[in-house]
Amino acid sequence: MSRIKQLLVLPSLKIHNANALSSPYTIGFPAMTAWLGAVHALQRKINTHELFEDVKFIKTGVACHEIDLQTFKGHGDYECSIIGTSNPLDKTGKRPSFIEEARCHLSISLVVQIKNLDTDDIDEFINLISMKLHSMKFASGDLLDFQQPQVLKIGRDEEIKKLTRYLMPGYCLIERTDLMRNEMQHGKDAIDALLEYMQVTTLSEEDENGKVTWQGKRKTKAWIVPISIGFQGISELGHASNQRDSSTPHRFAESVVTLGEFIMAYKIDNIDQLLWSYDYNPETNLYLCKQN
Repeated sequence: MSRIKQLLVLPSLKIHNANALSSPYTIGFPAMTAWLGAVHALQRKINTHELFEDVKFIKTGVACHEIDLQTFKGHGDYECSIIGTSNPLDKTGKRPSFIEEARCHLSISLVVQIKNLDTDDIDEFINLISMKLHSMKFASGDLLDFQQPQVLKIGRDEEIKKLTRYLMPGYCLIERTDLMRNEMQHGKDAIDALLEYMQVTTLSEEDENGKVTWQGKRKTKAWIVPISIGFQGISELGHASNQRDSSTPHRFAESVVTLGEFIMAYKIDNIDQLLWSYDYNPETNLYLCKQN
């Protein structure tokens, strides 16, 4: 029997205009840093209540039920175009210049491992969570609606079905850096290892009647996608002029992109397979969201 885990489930969060530009190189499902950041912001709001000053949100999992990426691909177009917003006219009656941002509307559920929550305070805790959610953004998107939050206790792998019924139908995002490592051990660099699982090889076959059929094939049948999981510092810690927080050291950083996989929630057989947490490595200056 594994140690009992206390989980907060935020089911069916409907989010409008979330940030779909998950890194400088990828567009699609919001970055894991956005979800862990939103959960951390929620914890800070909860900690202002005297009963929940010591409550900690230590790990987070995300399941996607539906996503509507705001892009358009016309007939004959090779690439998709971003559907921009219609901003108000300026004083001259013209559209102001702006930087187009990739957006998506989506429905997700979050699973948060918590500690230091007294069983006697669960009802008040859930009411407080519901109240604080109304004032929050997730991945820069507006929260339109959500179902009643739940607190679950899971002690054995067989009890995982208590959780998955809140996540279905949906796809859970898990890390697949192991696929890249395997390719890099065979001499490929990181970008080639990532693209190896993104490319589609098209094959054609001609039958005896001269009819040609085309078939696309990827390296694996799994739903593999590039995901942004954090940042790597590229400058020394220090202070910059006009930085937002003058008491915290500043450094420039670049996004870290790896491979992830979306799997159906019912295939989760261990809660640690779903949950992500922060991981900082001072030797390599990596600030990551990782799974066990």
